[in-house]
Amino acid sequence: MSFLHAPRRALFTSSLPRRSAAAPRRSIPIPSFPTTPFPVIESCPAPTCECRPYPQFPEDLPIDRKQNLNGTMAAYGEQILIATGKDDWTSKIEDDENSLFQRQLRDLLVRNGELCDPYHNVMITNSSFAPASRDPAIGSAYLFPSFRYLPRIPLTAPSVRALVKGFVKPRDIHPVHKKVLPAEQQAVLARDETLQREFEGVREVDEVVVLICGHGGRDARCGVLGPVLRDEFGEKLQKSGIVLRAQPELEAQDADDGKAKLSASVGLISHIGGHKYAGNVIVYIPKTLARQGHPLAGKGVWYGRVGPEQVEGVVSETIVHGRIIKELFRGGIEDTEPRSIIRL
Repeated sequence: MSFLHAPRRALFTSSLPRRSAAAPRRSIPIPSFPTTPFPVIESCPAPTCECRPYPQFPEDLPIDRKQNLNGTMAAYGEQILIATGKDDWTSKIEDDENSLFQRQLRDLLVRNGELCDPYHNVMITNSSFAPASRDPAIGSAYLFPSFRYLPRIPLTAPSVRALVKGFVKPRDIHPVHKKVLPAEQQAVLARDETLQREFEGVREVDEVVVLICGHGGRDARCGVLGPVLRDEFGEKLQKSGIVLRAQPELEAQDADDGKAKLSASVGLISHIGGHKYAGNVIVYIPKTLARQGHPLAGKGVWYGRVGPEQVEGVVSETIVHGRIIKELFRGGIEDTEPRSIIRL
């Protein structure tokens, strides 16, 4: 079964949040399950048509082709995908030009920041998708795996805090917090959905979103391979009958008697960890595809070591038919409460 027709509805990651050099990293005990409630195939099918040539990398930056990729995705609770309209950034995205939004989020979510929660890690990632407004005082962001788009975020401290509190924090805090934190601090770490009304034009993302690390300012491997993969995905998506959009629609689309064609957008993003596994690709399958029985609806699938020759297989097997490709699989996430991290 394929899912090409679906009704449409009206990690800084340049790094995880900064920590002091003396402070050890803490693992994020988000639940994971080593089960397979979705189809899995062992390897990526060979391409049936011509693909772009695999690029050359610097000799001192090889691709790790020996490590088992399963479990190499760092656990997270939400990814804030900032629309920048740029294809590359400085090594630390908070140091980039016009990075007020990134710095504001970092200051809230860094260790010892007001809204930091080690049990609900938040990735802050730049994307090449364009913001809805050219006004530097307004930002746009996508939230995954919540599958939400916020086109107009005033870049003031109160509004950015309201974004995190209203959309990004968990509805129910971790049981450890309930045991050790006073009620006032528990309230700080929990979501407050009344704050959502402060934001205009919020909508559900109902397109497939393909994200490719292209952060050349951080590592040449992704900087070289990312743009090649973006072009390859664009071509192979269209050949599969999927409508290719430059980015997810800025406004909700009305359903067309239940037969609107599935659409997808492909973007470059900043560092998400694991440059040695380039190309690093995240595929977010919209929750709306659950109505067609898509096994991966509402999930984000992380792949590594994706080259041009694997793109056709990822499109056909994962996006169209809902199957995980085991040899490429780094991990996954599902929009559950609490979040579920997927391992094979």
